[in-house]
Amino acid sequence: MIETLLSFSVATLALAISPGPDNIYVLTQSLVNGTKSGIATTAGLISGCIVHTTLLAFGVSAIITASEELFYGIKVLGACYLLYLAYKVYKSDDHISWKEDAPKKSHLQLFKTGVIMNLVNPKVMIFFLAFFPGFLWDKEGNTVVQFYTLGILFMLISFLTFSSIALLAGRISKIILKGRRIGIFLKWLQIVVFVGIALYIMAA
Repeated sequence: MIETLLSFSVATLALAISPGPDNIYVLTQSLVNGTKSGIATTAGLISGCIVHTTLLAFGVSAIITASEELFYGIKVLGACYLLYLAYKVYKSDDHISWKEDAPKKSHLQLFKTGVIMNLVNPKVMIFFLAFFPGFLWDKEGNTVVQFYTLGILFMLISFLTFSSIALLAGRISKIILKGRRIGIFLKWLQIVVFVGIALYIMAA
């Protein structure tokens, strides 16, 4: 159990650090409106994960109870989806950019925006479905509790990482803007993370 949770934590941290729409949005709000705005945005994004975790816990748990073959199929589809994400990153541009003229909003508005961004994005649910099942440590045990444990751990690590981005936004932005090399490094970091998790899920 401890080894699985540690592996999950490392994978989650790598995903949270890798540049994506969520942490770039947090970075944008932090640069334009300050650290508190970035943290408010982060709180909204993470809060939306509670709903996805709940849907995943009860939906996938029912599938696992009904058929082990179906669960294996979910793992295969999940691994394929992660490999697809790696391919999408490979085909993407090396540069990372954001809008410097992002509109200013109150902390409550940013929180609501973060929640909505998370809930209306079907890719988040698909990603949870691809990512979480491979880290269950006891398929004979209570899978609902295990999914919630993974969900809480995912939210905690993501919140701390995104909040750190908000706190260090100025320094991070200077590093990102230095040139093409950092973009290439982060691009291949994402590819390695996605492929690595896909392989882990299939081997688990």
